[in-house]
Amino acid sequence: MVNTLLALGSAPQAAAPQPKFDSGRAWEHLRQLVAIGPRPSGSPAIEQTRKYIKSRLAAEGLVAVEQAWDDRTPIDTVHMVNLVVTIPGTHKDRLVIAGHYDTKLTREFRFVGASDGGSSAAFLIEMARVLKARKNTMTIELVFLDGEEARLWDWQGTDNTYGSRHYVEAAKHDGSIATLKAMVLVDMIGDRDLMLRRDTNSTPWLTDLVWGAAKRIELDDYFVQEATRVEDDHLPFLAAGVPSVDIIDLDYEPWHTAKDTLDAVSARSLQVVGDVVVAALPQIEARLTKGVTLTGRRLQPRRPYVLTAVRHKMKKKAHRHHRVLNNESAIVAH
Repeated sequence: MVNTLLALGSAPQAAAPQPKFDSGRAWEHLRQLVAIGPRPSGSPAIEQTRKYIKSRLAAEGLVAVEQAWDDRTPIDTVHMVNLVVTIPGTHKDRLVIAGHYDTKLTREFRFVGASDGGSSAAFLIEMARVLKARKNTMTIELVFLDGEEARLWDWQGTDNTYGSRHYVEAAKHDGSIATLKAMVLVDMIGDRDLMLRRDTNSTPWLTDLVWGAAKRIELDDYFVQEATRVEDDHLPFLAAGVPSVDIIDLDYEPWHTAKDTLDAVSARSLQVVGDVVVAALPQIEARLTKGVTLTGRRLQPRRPYVLTAVRHKMKKKAHRHHRVLNNESAIVAH
């Protein structure tokens, strides 16, 4: 009997189950965000949105740090706030997973941005719960970006990506850009008819890992091999030499219309993207930490990512001002 008890007591503990993305939770966050209504930068509604995000994160024992600034736009000066949540890992080097939470400014119709702004924010809130329970190799920073949308209707010049540009400039200023090794961007991932194309502006190896994870878990019907080119919140990171990938569905008829509501999106789409990102993380972490010694120095420096210029054609649909060239397309996400 004693020997039996000793044997039982020395039996190895079963590995704790890996946390899973729960689209039911994400959908409830999305529903709450859409219920707030239009949430353009600088509005009382986006402040209410921030309070909701911070309260949901606090419920998971996480603190969202505000990165606030005032930015001059073509029509006004706007108070903007990025929310940054840091989840420690074994390594101090950081992987950023980001998405915007503001909605397009328009007075012509009521725009609640279920997919465009709502889906990425809801995704990040749920991903925070998953990552807090996960054993992370890298320190992961979840960044809720403000000011992705242009203040004018057309996306042009610097009237866009205010939050991502501010985040990168702040990281350069305080030197923390040195520990920022990669960035995964999610944007407009709620489309009920989800189809995610490979963005040719994104870093190829990082895109390969994400799309490879989708194939491995048999979700490549959603992460397709067709290519497009997108201008979005990943561009400031790429310009700073940070490998980045944009996960975005711009083949979305309700985009920037009053029809971008809960009826046009689905929990299934959130689940697909959540499952793929979680599945891709081990490979991303392995790639980024492979050349790191115990001192944190990289054995071989990475070649900087150079963003090349592309020609644009205007898509003919009047309500869309993304620039599209079919498989060689330049699409502006805003």
